[in-house]
Amino acid sequence: MTARSAVSAAKAALKSQAVETPSWAFGNSGTRFKVFAQKGVPRTPQEKLADAARVHAHTGVAPTVALHIPWDRVDDYAALGAHARDLGVRIGVINSNVFQDDDYKLGSVTHPDPAVRRKALAHLLECVDVMDATGSRDLKLWFSDGTNYPGQDDISARQGRLAEALSAVYGRLGDHQRMLLEYKLFEPSFYTMDVPDWGTAYAHCLRLGPRAQVVVDTGHHAPGTNIEFIVAVLLREKKLGGFDFNSRFYADDDLMAGAADPFQLFRIMYEVIRGGGFTPDTAFMLDQCHNIEEKIPAVIRSVMNVQEATAKALLVDAEALSAAQRAGDVLAAHAVIMDAFNTDVRPLVAEVRTELGADADPVAAYHASGYGEKIVAERVGGTAAGWGA
Repeated sequence: MTARSAVSAAKAALKSQAVETPSWAFGNSGTRFKVFAQKGVPRTPQEKLADAARVHAHTGVAPTVALHIPWDRVDDYAALGAHARDLGVRIGVINSNVFQDDDYKLGSVTHPDPAVRRKALAHLLECVDVMDATGSRDLKLWFSDGTNYPGQDDISARQGRLAEALSAVYGRLGDHQRMLLEYKLFEPSFYTMDVPDWGTAYAHCLRLGPRAQVVVDTGHHAPGTNIEFIVAVLLREKKLGGFDFNSRFYADDDLMAGAADPFQLFRIMYEVIRGGGFTPDTAFMLDQCHNIEEKIPAVIRSVMNVQEATAKALLVDAEALSAAQRAGDVLAAHAVIMDAFNTDVRPLVAEVRTELGADADPVAAYHASGYGEKIVAERVGGTAAGWGA
């Protein structure tokens, strides 16, 4: 493939890209120690959708918005879905919440008390109802369930309770709907997490069936974990459902995607492309908390970082890489990867945005639009959205 044809193919692929933004990233959020409130943040799910629509207008590749229930609870979800469409976006993944209730201190679907487990399951099934009303395809499940001390509970029994709950939810899904199971190494439980790693998530999803998939949160691993290896294996097994993109320096930091280690994001996207995962069947989502930076520009920058990492991954010379690998030429193979990563793709991605009818420089366009000043002036009174700390 010539350099010109490679660039042309990359442009075509980039135009098909979709990065889902999270509703909670537009509200007040932060660390467990403090949430610094900002002016102009949304007060309602409708205002969150408006901010997400602004991100899509400037970038051209953020057409869906993930909801978090009950943070985004409304009386009429069908109307909320219609409102999103009126704004030029759609409702994406529905995220459940079985970690912010006092009853869940010892777990939710794995709690020793059957009454607590029934309560948690009822919420998960409620989230499927929300999917039905909004037209969402994916339900994302993350469980804070686990233990803090040896002997606190029976580890194997908790896996059985988890499997029972997942089976009930899976049975409730429609034919076009999927379950995305997320894992996390630690926090808030520190001795055991009930879904601590991709292997545990994979085992449960494999047992359930083809519409149960694993979701990879880039912040949910031990330091030094080779995330792209996990991605490659899950793609090979047809069990990669999607990503929660963010950056981490230490643990689950939830910083802007591509901010801490853009090379890692590039490597992940290369494995996605090489493994055939750059399709609508893989949900590319942001999962971030913007504590000290402006919300909307931070989300825009994250989308741009994902675009740029993807563009570089698309420019890897697959033929040259394969030839070097077959020849056992370690340095030549590595050079192919580094050549792609060191390519300045910003002009290419700007051209893609312009051809999509968006902005070549989304951050500058946002600041020039006056939208930030407008929402600060208009969103006075009421209660700002956020999850508190």
